[in-house]
Amino acid sequence: MTDVADISVVLDRSSPIPLYFQCARQIEAAIERGELQPGQRLDNEVDLADRYGLSRPTMRRAIEELVAKGLLVRKRGVGTQVVHGQVNRPVELSSLFDDLSKNDQRPSTRVVSLETKPADDEVSEALGLAAGAPVLAVERLRFARDEPLAIMHNWLPPDLGQLDADALAAHGLYELLRSFGVNMRIAQQRIGAAAATTAEARLLGVRKGAALLTMQRTTYDDTGRPVELGRHVYRADTYTFEITLVGR
Repeated sequence: MTDVADISVVLDRSSPIPLYFQCARQIEAAIERGELQPGQRLDNEVDLADRYGLSRPTMRRAIEELVAKGLLVRKRGVGTQVVHGQVNRPVELSSLFDDLSKNDQRPSTRVVSLETKPADDEVSEALGLAAGAPVLAVERLRFARDEPLAIMHNWLPPDLGQLDADALAAHGLYELLRSFGVNMRIAQQRIGAAAATTAEARLLGVRKGAALLTMQRTTYDDTGRPVELGRHVYRADTYTFEITLVGR
């Protein structure tokens, strides 16, 4: 694979479809087919405009369209690169690690912190524990294809099993809980949005104030016991939730 991508774009100048849109869709199709791989660079806008017979503003708009969709990223000193695209995740009782693995997104994890600490009022209420009871608090940074995707905070009762940083770096939390005999059955989940804090922006590689998706989930096992409280934030430019609605 060469570092600089080289693809052909065929434009129909008699079509009512704008040229920038035609160009962007063909580059997007090349990414979806795997002709353009994550990490590959595109030529600069001037060279691309000359190659495809477009004006520079038209070429710039095509690139901006793909940047907005999370398919390309501009990096200072590097240029425009292909990224892995958006992660579309179904809203169901599954872990992010499992979903990324199924979709060949090569998940990896950095454990930011792992400690037993007293539960605050919200955590103790969610997990059905006495105020100040000890809970295992975990913070992880999840990557997809080496790009930061999500910051995950989880709180768990300490008696579920022995969790350590090495296991959490190599496996998904739900996979580990299942190995301890925890049968997760149902969850209450709330999805929202927030602006990135300074700390979140640093970990996720976005600007402070950038849009983030948020998810809070309380998970129960097959006895009805709450076994996990999770609060996660996701980069909105590379992550979406997918929901299937059924009429009654």
